[in-house]
Amino acid sequence: MRKALYILLFFLSNFLSLAGQEEGYILIPGGDYQLGDTMSLDNPRRTVHITLFWIAPYELTNAEFEKFVLATNYRTMAERYHNAMVFEPGLAEFRWLQDSTAYWRFPNGISRGGIADKMDHPVTCISFKDVLAYCAWADCRLPTIEEWEVAARAGNDGRYFEGVNKENIGQYANIWHGKDHLKADYSDGYMYTSPVGTFKPNPWGLYDVFGNVFEFCMGKLNRDGERDVAHARGGSWWCSKNSCSAFNTVYIGSVSPSASFSNLGVRVVKKAFTPQDKDF
Repeated sequence: MRKALYILLFFLSNFLSLAGQEEGYILIPGGDYQLGDTMSLDNPRRTVHITLFWIAPYELTNAEFEKFVLATNYRTMAERYHNAMVFEPGLAEFRWLQDSTAYWRFPNGISRGGIADKMDHPVTCISFKDVLAYCAWADCRLPTIEEWEVAARAGNDGRYFEGVNKENIGQYANIWHGKDHLKADYSDGYMYTSPVGTFKPNPWGLYDVFGNVFEFCMGKLNRDGERDVAHARGGSWWCSKNSCSAFNTVYIGSVSPSASFSNLGVRVVKKAFTPQDKDF
């Protein structure tokens, strides 16, 4: 019965997505979904009810973020506090560098080049607070932790969407394929980010849900307590099978809302429903 429901949701989503794509979003059907994993404390196995929502098929790009900056003269946290964290090959595992020159136009620091020829790459070196400012201007919002997972799984109830596993994920995600991070890895054509939509989409038409950049989400975990914590999902170009391995639908990352990393970005959700929207 559950499998039949997922198949129905899959075909319904593909049908309804056509309308959503006309306005730059994909419609995710509302309903009851199985999320989480029995082995996860942060994301335990459970059933959640989701109201239908519209989500961007791609991660937010440098070009889109630039429109916001030009219209508002907004300065990101990294520009104001010079605290962005970047990576270069040769660092020990899970080590990053603070680069005072890094911000969204130079997401790996000025010495490593800018985004002039990467406007179709996902914007990075933006903090959770920066993302909220963008969403207020663009009349959109972040997906919740649960909405992101529903969209990423595309009707599947496992750690990946249909057809993906840890061995073939390189067809669907820009990740790190080297055994460690001591030397550069260009084996899939990119060491850092890749243009959005370069790799195969999931069955519901979402690209880069795994890899490329972690995607900020709204929501709290039990372990957050009273702390002000931001969360992000999907893994990034830095994640490998040996380190991080967060490119799945179970892992939920945590970071300070003011932190900016060169592997952190965002995918947005349409803020308001149209009058004909209803729960499917």
